[in-house]
Amino acid sequence: MKKKEKKNESEWELTPQQIVAELDKYIIGQAQAKRIVAIALRNRLRRRRLAESMREEVTPKNIILIGPTGVGKTEVARRLAALVRAPFVKVEASKYTEVGYVGRDVESMIRDLVHQAVNLVREERCNQVREKAEEQAVERVIDLLVPPLGKRKSTMAATPVTYEKTEAQDRLHSEAREKVRTQLLAGELDDEAVEFEAKEQPMPMVEIFSGANMEELGMNIQDMMQNIMPGGGGSPRQRRIKVSEARRQIVQEELNKMVDMAEIKSEAVKRVEELGIVFVDELDKVAGREQNRGPDVSREGVQRDLLPIVEGTTVNTKHGEVKTHHILFIAAGAFHVSKPSDLIPELQGRFPLRAELTSLKAEDFKRILVEPRQALTKQYKALMETEGVELDFTQEAIEELAQVAYRANQLSEDIGARRLHTVMERVLEEVSFNASEMPGNTVRITPEYVQERISNLLKDQDLSKYIL
Repeated sequence: MKKKEKKNESEWELTPQQIVAELDKYIIGQAQAKRIVAIALRNRLRRRRLAESMREEVTPKNIILIGPTGVGKTEVARRLAALVRAPFVKVEASKYTEVGYVGRDVESMIRDLVHQAVNLVREERCNQVREKAEEQAVERVIDLLVPPLGKRKSTMAATPVTYEKTEAQDRLHSEAREKVRTQLLAGELDDEAVEFEAKEQPMPMVEIFSGANMEELGMNIQDMMQNIMPGGGGSPRQRRIKVSEARRQIVQEELNKMVDMAEIKSEAVKRVEELGIVFVDELDKVAGREQNRGPDVSREGVQRDLLPIVEGTTVNTKHGEVKTHHILFIAAGAFHVSKPSDLIPELQGRFPLRAELTSLKAEDFKRILVEPRQALTKQYKALMETEGVELDFTQEAIEELAQVAYRANQLSEDIGARRLHTVMERVLEEVSFNASEMPGNTVRITPEYVQERISNLLKDQDLSKYIL
């Protein structure tokens, strides 16, 4: 137990500087936002080291990220969660409505978070025993291809008939199994057909449409049906399938035997309560000032329904009760029309930290094209390499692409880094279309190449009709 605790502790030994350095690999600029989320994550580790009496009193300092679209608000939160494998869910505030209106119940975000946590923990547990499960699967597939010598199916008897083994038979049988094992591990038998007893998955007899206030009703229906019909209601049936498919199904069966779902659910709930991150996007859409009439009647109602979740409450899920007191909430919005001060005071108080993300400049676009681990230029090079075509971007071409994206955002709607996708697609449209016909060629992307393909765009002030 101590060894496990030590492993979990070392997993979270990330200093704020290291967290920012990791985020820098994927997100350009936005230093203030990175520092704030890094401190928030580090405070979680600090809290875990406190005495039990003090630990319960220390609550997360929730964050509002303010900035236009496409500057990295969602990416900062997503990469932060992925960095430490914390349960993470992204929701949009505009999809929730107050009780009594059509829309999702705000508590559903916590149920979604628990669902993500269960999948996350199950994946971790399966990875720990996958090697053993694959070994068991290999043995079972070999048994299908070369049945054990002591039991052979008889066409005249309903039950297996036992034969007396001799030393020579045993030796030949072992050699045959080893030969099959070698071929199986080498993938030579993947396309061979084998008789496999697979369990049929029943068609669902009841379907629950989960809408406003319906989630509580439908939460445990599937579990109830599985309890009524042991084994999920499926009946085993002999099927003739490929060895590769049989092996995959057997690995899954072995993993299901080896992992304890009750333990996984318990760990998932604990991880959500201690480490969960909820990213609430489009908070500005429910921050408008109330009108006596009109379509915005429920905006303040959404805020009031969000308040207890952010403040700390207990949500009932099919995996158990979840306390939201220590979940980290990161909200985001452009706040072009409304302001954070338009939120109800109680909700403002639950988001004490705010970071403003700046619009991207030409220099930022230049760095985005080449610096991140999965930069756009690297992605397009990899895509064209699959066709045998090499793309060669000159430094001047990178600068030209950055300038085009920056100017397009100035002349049209500012959509941030997403503008680079449309610019790159337009510039590389001809290469992408003809790549299959030009293997072995090298295409050099120069400033002239870029200008030639977007010259018409730059002449037109209304770029929106061409670029997004």
